[in-house]
Amino acid sequence: MKMSKWLVGLALGSMICGMWGCAAPETGEGSDAGVGSQGSGLPWRRLPAPGVAAERPLSVGFLIVDGVYNSELIAPYDILQHTRFHTDPALEVFTVSPDGKPVVTFEGLTISSHYSFETAPAIDILVVPSAEGSLDEDLKDERMISWVSEVGSKARFVLSLCDGAFVLAQAGLLDGLAVTTFPGDQDKFAERFPHLDLRRGPSFVHDDRAITSQGGAKSYDPAMYLVDHLYGEKVARRVGRGLIIDWPPRAVPMEGLVIPKESERDAID
Repeated sequence: MKMSKWLVGLALGSMICGMWGCAAPETGEGSDAGVGSQGSGLPWRRLPAPGVAAERPLSVGFLIVDGVYNSELIAPYDILQHTRFHTDPALEVFTVSPDGKPVVTFEGLTISSHYSFETAPAIDILVVPSAEGSLDEDLKDERMISWVSEVGSKARFVLSLCDGAFVLAQAGLLDGLAVTTFPGDQDKFAERFPHLDLRRGPSFVHDDRAITSQGGAKSYDPAMYLVDHLYGEKVARRVGRGLIIDWPPRAVPMEGLVIPKESERDAID
């Protein structure tokens, strides 16, 4: 099986390690130790940061279409947009719809678009969230696939959430790379794109310029990883703190407190 030297895999949500995986204890607030090694206790190998992030703002374009899923759009948008509060230069985040008009998400929210395909500025990081048509109708949209292919081939990174990987693969942006997608659709992905190196376990996979991910509630994972990769652990910690996300991910299960009513207490073991 192919194993790229730039492959980064992170498996989260195991029963043993809880929601945020199997990282070792925390490092200090300002620590960026472990570049190119496991020294920081991260459950993946930290790659050298691309220097361009420190030189100028990077533009992040989110492809939005009717039927886009809330989680796969809003979770990474939140993370990447919040870099503006914690580093300078930061990421400049915006949305792009085919015609520049608002779209309606699968769950019914109306989302405005900043740009159309024709008016969008140059994109350093192309983000493709999953949508209702990602497995079928969107893949037949030649105009959209052509735009994704053209813009993605020039971008420094492409990032997919959930079934957004189908769109990137259809656009030819994942050829020769290890990838992942929504667990329930991995068989379909393997059938449609048998030449791609599908990884079924990790929450996300970073191989070369592509970061693909399982999506859903784990849609925060690849975005937090990308912030860490671009700006270092210190900035990622600060972004995570503002959104109550532990970073680096730790082996701590989700904690909750449930107070039963007096009438319910007898029914509790």
